[in-house]
Amino acid sequence: MNNSVTNTARLLGAGLRALLVLTVVCGVLYPLAVTGVAQALFPTKANGSEIASGGKVVGSSLIGQQGYGLDYFQPRPANGLGENSVNTRYKLILSGATNRSGDNAELIKWVKEAKAAVVKDNSTADYKVRPSQVPADAVTSSGSGLDPDISPAYAVLQVHRVAERNGLSVDRVRRLVDQHTEGRTLGFMGEPRVNVLELNTALKELTKG
Repeated sequence: MNNSVTNTARLLGAGLRALLVLTVVCGVLYPLAVTGVAQALFPTKANGSEIASGGKVVGSSLIGQQGYGLDYFQPRPANGLGENSVNTRYKLILSGATNRSGDNAELIKWVKEAKAAVVKDNSTADYKVRPSQVPADAVTSSGSGLDPDISPAYAVLQVHRVAERNGLSVDRVRRLVDQHTEGRTLGFMGEPRVNVLELNTALKELTKG
């Protein structure tokens, strides 16, 4: 009986010591080490890839935003976004895709309406957009609805409108787009892209100056 109690106590002690050690190592030391390395080597990414304007954080370069006026470059559509209807104490946006097949009537309607809007909104007095110029990303949502980037083709399509509405030259706005166009990752992965938030932040700074 005494041996049984002693063995049990010894096992419990060993288990508690292991719990304490693992808690300190995995719950304190490891997170501190990872956080320290991340802050030292790539602090911008470690802090959420924040973008600041006027001394204030205006968003993350990883998450697309909606609601820009026509003075600014427009992002991709976000028809897949939804609103929280379960816990209505919080106003949440739910990311997601449209989940419509390519021949779905509602999706086709969305695409046609989006294309017509892009043609109308981006045509100016001296520049008319043709429907054939409208790229796919201008009329379709991404898988999450939160894509922060657009194609260079869609950005260039918007140059004349943005220039006219902000009193800037077309060449100046086009250079701004070129400056914010990123190539393929490592030279071969993905497609060239333009981050909308970064571009609009630079545009805002340009119009202020």
